[in-house]
Amino acid sequence: MAEIVLKTTRINKSFGGVKVLKDVSIALEAGKIYGFIGLNGAGKTTLLNILMGLIKSDSGEVLLFNQSDKKELSENRKRIGSMIESPAIYPDMSAYENVNMVRISRGLPNKELVHRALEAVGLADMGKKKAKNFSLGMRQRLGIAKALVSEPDILILDEPNNGLDPMSIVELRETLLRINREKKVTMLISSHLLDELHQLVTEYIIINEGKIIETISQAELQERSQRHIALKVKEPSLAAAMIEQHLKTTNYQVMPDHSIKLFDYVDDLNRVLTCLVDHNIELRSLTIAEDNLTDYFVQTVRGDLQ
Repeated sequence: MAEIVLKTTRINKSFGGVKVLKDVSIALEAGKIYGFIGLNGAGKTTLLNILMGLIKSDSGEVLLFNQSDKKELSENRKRIGSMIESPAIYPDMSAYENVNMVRISRGLPNKELVHRALEAVGLADMGKKKAKNFSLGMRQRLGIAKALVSEPDILILDEPNNGLDPMSIVELRETLLRINREKKVTMLISSHLLDELHQLVTEYIIINEGKIIETISQAELQERSQRHIALKVKEPSLAAAMIEQHLKTTNYQVMPDHSIKLFDYVDDLNRVLTCLVDHNIELRSLTIAEDNLTDYFVQTVRGDLQ
C-alpha cells in the first residue's frame, strides 16, 4: 500500500469575506511528482502557504506523515523544503553563503549539507561569485538548493519556471527529475507552464475557484488524450445513445464541456457523419483531435464553470 506523506481534509480559507479555498482535500504518495495546476487566483499559493504553516486555514486538517497535532506538524514541517513565489536570495553573498545561512537558521550542524544541496542543482562550482551576478535560471536553482539543504522528504515549489528561458527550463526539469530519482523526494509543483509539467510529473491536481475538481495520473491523461473524433452536438445524451446502438461501441467519453470523444472510427469519419445525419443528431462540429495537457485542463475547467 502506498505511503501517504501529506494529506489535507476539507481545508477552507477566506480573505475579506471571499472564500479562496473550499473543502480542499488532497493526498500525496511518497516518491511521486505532483503538478498543481489552476488559473491565476484559483487558490494554489494559498494552499501551499497553509501546508508550510505560513498562514492558518479557517477549518479543515493538514496531516504530515500521519500527524496532525500542532506540535507534531511543526516538527514534521522541518522535513519539507519549499520555494514559494520568488526565492529569497542575498544578492551580495555567494551560492555557498546563501545556502549556509539557511543551514544555520535551521540549526543543522553538518556543513556538508550545503555542498550536497549545491551539487544537486549544479551550483557546487560557483566559488565566490555573488548571487546578484547569477542568471535568472541560476537564481531559481539556488532557491531550490536552499529548499534542499535540510535534505527534505517533500519539496514544494511554486512557479519554479517563472521568467526562465527555454534552456534554463530544461536544466531545471532535469535537476528535479534527478533529485526525485536519486533521493526519492516527493514533490508538489505549482506551474502555469502545462506542457513543461507534462514532461515532469506523475500526477496532476487541478484546482478551480478554490476547489479541487480532479486528480488524474499521467497514465490516465495519456489514455484520455489519444487520437479521437471530437464531436460537438446539440444533445450529447442522444448522440451517446446513437453511438452505442448504431456504431456498436462504448469506446467514447462525454467530457465536462459536453463534447464527445469517440476513440473508434478515427479512420472512417464518413461512417460517423452519415450515422449522425441519418439519426437526426444536430452536429455543431466534428474533427480529428489529439489532446495535450493544456487542452485537457481547459476542457475540465470549462466544464466545471458550466
